Amino acid sequence: MHREHHINSSETIRDIVIGMSDGLTVPFALAAGLSGAVNASGIVVTAGMAEIVAGSIAMGLGGFLAGKTDADHYHSELKREYDEVERVPEQEKEEVKQVFADFGLSPDLQQQIANEMSKDKDKWVEFMMRYELGLERPDPKRAKKSALTIGVSYIVGGIIPLSPYIFIHNATEALTGSCIITLIALFIFGYFKSKLTGQPPVSGAIKVVVIGALAAGAAFLLARAINK
Repeated sequence: MHREHHINSSETIRDIVIGMSDGLTVPFALAAGLSGAVNASGIVVTAGMAEIVAGSIAMGLGGFLAGKTDADHYHSELKREYDEVERVPEQEKEEVKQVFADFGLSPDLQQQIANEMSKDKDKWVEFMMRYELGLERPDPKRAKKSALTIGVSYIVGGIIPLSPYIFIHNATEALTGSCIITLIALFIFGYFKSKLTGQPPVSGAIKVVVIGALAAGAAFLLARAINK
């Protein structure tokens, strides 16, 4: 039996990717930069934790506002479509026919489908929302879920590069451990992200590692240059 495998939680995966990628990269770069300027790991941990809290709130709020905007846009367009099927039903039927014309259906069949569809106003509007405007009905809890998923993913990602500084008091020595575990985490994260999105997993993982390494390296070198 043929079984199709599709990703059904693409929005949640997207939120995890957004939160985790920034959570791994930004605190990692901050810790590396501070390590180039101070020797005490306690300062790095304090600043890093403050950044993780602020970053997770900011990222979560961004996810909430994005989800809320999508929902508001959908309901605005839904109201407009209901108004149009009331005021200009023949024009809306022509738009239905055009959708099926693009699928190669005959004019007679297009007309038959448009007439049948117009008998159920709710189904008609739902069809126009999906196939004319490309809009799916949003989950009413989507904004809150997005905020929570992004925020938690950011925190989880951010703790990884900071963890060596908690156990190693010298910031320079802790930086070595931070680099090792963070680059490994970035590779694993990049690998599975690429695999889920249908991209070559190894090359995708390498790209994520390179981006994280460049960000941390730039921050470290800048801090060293300023403090010379």
